[in-house]
Amino acid sequence: MSITSIVRKVFEKRQRELERHQTEGEQLQRQVLSRLLQQAKDTEYGRNHLFGQARNYEDFARNIPVNTYEELKNDIDRMRHGERDVLWPGRVKWYAKSSGTTNDKSKFIPVSNEGLQKIHYAGGYDSVALYLRNNPKSRLFDGRALILGGSHAPNYNLPDSLVGDLSAILIENINPLANMVRVPKKKTALLSDFETKRDRIAREALHKNVTNISGVPSWMLSVLNRVMEISGKTHLEEVWPNLEVFFHGGVAFTPYRKQYEQLITSPLMHYMETYNASEGFFGIQDDPADKSMLLMLDYGVFYEFMEMGTEQVIPLWAVEKDKNYAMIISTSCGLWRYMIGDTIRFTSTNPYKFVITGRTKSFINAFGEELIVDNAEQGLAYACQETGAEVLEYTAAPVFMDAHAKCRHQWLIEFSKSPNDLAQFASLLDHKLQEINSDYEAKRYKDITLQPLELIEARPGLFNDWMRQRGKLGGQNKVPRLSNSREHIEQLLMLNK
Repeated sequence: MSITSIVRKVFEKRQRELERHQTEGEQLQRQVLSRLLQQAKDTEYGRNHLFGQARNYEDFARNIPVNTYEELKNDIDRMRHGERDVLWPGRVKWYAKSSGTTNDKSKFIPVSNEGLQKIHYAGGYDSVALYLRNNPKSRLFDGRALILGGSHAPNYNLPDSLVGDLSAILIENINPLANMVRVPKKKTALLSDFETKRDRIAREALHKNVTNISGVPSWMLSVLNRVMEISGKTHLEEVWPNLEVFFHGGVAFTPYRKQYEQLITSPLMHYMETYNASEGFFGIQDDPADKSMLLMLDYGVFYEFMEMGTEQVIPLWAVEKDKNYAMIISTSCGLWRYMIGDTIRFTSTNPYKFVITGRTKSFINAFGEELIVDNAEQGLAYACQETGAEVLEYTAAPVFMDAHAKCRHQWLIEFSKSPNDLAQFASLLDHKLQEINSDYEAKRYKDITLQPLELIEARPGLFNDWMRQRGKLGGQNKVPRLSNSREHIEQLLMLNK
């Protein structure tokens, strides 16, 4: 009898509980809100915003403003210095370092012990529960899990307080028993230099029986390529014959899928997307045949949504399918009506299932075209399909007006497999964007507002070099995809010479 066949019984109760997501979404969310308000009513923020007097969602929405990081920053900084009962009861010791805001290089997201256990670890547990439900022949626990993580550092030199990548905080606090079934060693996993860590992870994992891998697709691919270099093998299943699943999240998988399928040719390989961020664990792909994810409704997260282009905020039970929403969360880490910066679109409301469409600040709308990351991913996937090309990394930004008074979008793309005809690839991408985005199509009409997009091929390793230069190589750091500003693309173009 395999170890997995024994361990899977542990997950059966939770698998049954998750069935409530199918029909009881509103009830689950109202219970979460009530619990959060009760727990935090005696905090400074709770007293100031009348948590104790809130009897329903309407009271909650009336008493608490929608917040960005800037509005909560001072309170979070006080918490980082050791103050108690500010946004969440007690002292919060861990802070997930996330990409910067308008005013700062980094955000520091509080991670309470409650949030750690009942949001972040709960999401990992449920990912396994749903995977085992869908794969009755799995032998997941008969081998090791290769889990990538970032690094952490002391927080204001306070005892036992850390700041760093969320993945590093999770590894630091994980149940010691879990270390028996994962690679690499904790010391290796928490190294700050990604290139050193990449090599050590590959060497430590090379001769282990790895059955599952977890991490951000871009950084995991880098580690796996190093495994292939050291092993001299052609396909990853020659190194790890029992590898069966990649739990991935952090960035869209579309640009990387073909590369993974070439690297791992086993028909038994599975891919399972998760939506886990510094702010919380929000979604899991519960059906392998459906690319959308199930919104996790019974963690310490209460969801609200703002339809893009409006300022109206609504609870989960008022959302509609096929609309683009900015997500707003209140959590057991002390984030209250916090605009996380991600946008999603619901594909179903019974149960609540969704796809990530982009970022509230990661889009190009310089000329009214409202191009979002979801459009970009679809366009690139189509152009790759038609030309046989493979995209490794990309970014795009507007050219507001050149010497000939022409405006256009400029794309900088690093290919793992370049198209034979770059101009054809650009044309296919441009036409697909017009097909799926009516605003972009209108601005491209007869080249009056927007000229055809410009495509520049990046040299190999450009994006890694740029991330290294900014101290953001590895961990949960991401290449910015779309931007109204030319700041990032100009830096990259200078390095591309």
